[in-house]
Amino acid sequence: MNIGIIGTGAIGGTIAKKMAAAGHNVKISNSGDDDKLNARAEELGVAASTMENIVKDVDVIILSVPTIAIPALPKDLLANVSENVIVVDTSNYYPFRDSDIDEIKSGKVESVWVSGQLGRPVIKAFNNLLAETLANGGKDPVAEDRIAMAVAGDSKEGKKIITGLINDAGFDAVDSGDLSESWRHQPGTPAYCTELTAEELKQALSDGVKEEASFLRDKAIAELSSLPSYPSHPEIVEYNRGLFQKNPKSV
Repeated sequence: MNIGIIGTGAIGGTIAKKMAAAGHNVKISNSGDDDKLNARAEELGVAASTMENIVKDVDVIILSVPTIAIPALPKDLLANVSENVIVVDTSNYYPFRDSDIDEIKSGKVESVWVSGQLGRPVIKAFNNLLAETLANGGKDPVAEDRIAMAVAGDSKEGKKIITGLINDAGFDAVDSGDLSESWRHQPGTPAYCTELTAEELKQALSDGVKEEASFLRDKAIAELSSLPSYPSHPEIVEYNRGLFQKNPKSV
């Protein structure tokens, strides 16, 4: 497939590298200058692109930028993009980084807000795993205890295609429902950054409580930030699991 990725940080860069390794044609763009973008593209083994061209001649567009950066994208970025092109949102809203977005703080589902900003449907995926997990936690399809990733959206065909890309990245995919249900794998939910198998993730998605998610998200940031040293990757996963009394890994 032809894939355009906007954003080349820990998540976007890892997706780009994995998609290229799986045989897809990948091009990237970011807000840096040309020299930095070209260096990043060479590092990842993909092509560099301008923001104008990143959305041309592609099957999938992956937005991997902070939530606050979504409104700053060119207003006409997707104006001439075919409805058949799938747009994927990987972002997670964190007020300390993204400032106050009143609609989201009032309860609007993050990717529903993103869809409104873009003026077109999106698929929510690649958001409920830590960057380290995404980079190094992938396994072959037949492997035991393969970690699963949630995917939400209103297009069954779109979700099917993105499920294939998730598999290419080394993870099982679990359909979490329509885009309105993507809150189930937002920060502060049992499905978020807890490294679960497909069956465990299904349970975690079901166990999520929307009204508690923002409190638990902010609690996690505050407590992890207050530690004397930055926790290891396993410690972060264990902490996230411990936020929930009913934890699929403890059943």
